[in-house]
Amino acid sequence: MARYTGPKTKIARKFNEPIYGPDKNYEKKNYPPGQHGNSKRRKKVSEYGIQLMEKQKAKYTYGMLERQFRNLFEKASRKGGITGEVLLQLLEARLDNVVFRMGIAPTRAAARQLVTHRHITVNGEVLNIPSYTVRPGETIGVREKSKSLEVITNSLASRTNRFSWLEWDESLMTGKFLAFPMRDEIPENINQQLIVELYSK
Repeated sequence: MARYTGPKTKIARKFNEPIYGPDKNYEKKNYPPGQHGNSKRRKKVSEYGIQLMEKQKAKYTYGMLERQFRNLFEKASRKGGITGEVLLQLLEARLDNVVFRMGIAPTRAAARQLVTHRHITVNGEVLNIPSYTVRPGETIGVREKSKSLEVITNSLASRTNRFSWLEWDESLMTGKFLAFPMRDEIPENINQQLIVELYSK
């Protein structure tokens, strides 16, 4: 399976929440897609089904494929601490996600594209690997030649979210990853314990 590029509203409806952000189409049809989507007589979901759905939601939210996600889970389980929380911290520390959280890009998909097209620097060096794990203290910036890009200037102009684990300098168009966020600082509605239970079977 390649990366999902289909209708995002369909995926949001599948998980019964707007995982890609505000969506007018989702608000019109906030029930699962398909012929029986609006039926009250939907089949009871098993424990495994609930766990699988939570993992799929995390994968779609952060724009990852199964092998990448599994490898990140294994990395999290080898680290000290609560595996589920460490997993979310590693997801948040991905370069494409940090670019999105800083407001350089309007969506994670756009952030991923900016990284792969070599518009983003880490510690002053151009880096085009979206899955790169940003470490505390590292500086993320917009490449000098890319500072006038419309997608970047528009995104920064409408930037509203501020996160305690990130620092942003408007004049230099650079930010710093201060620390891995705590679970209660991560706004995503993901039950990480269900993912741990699924992979622990």
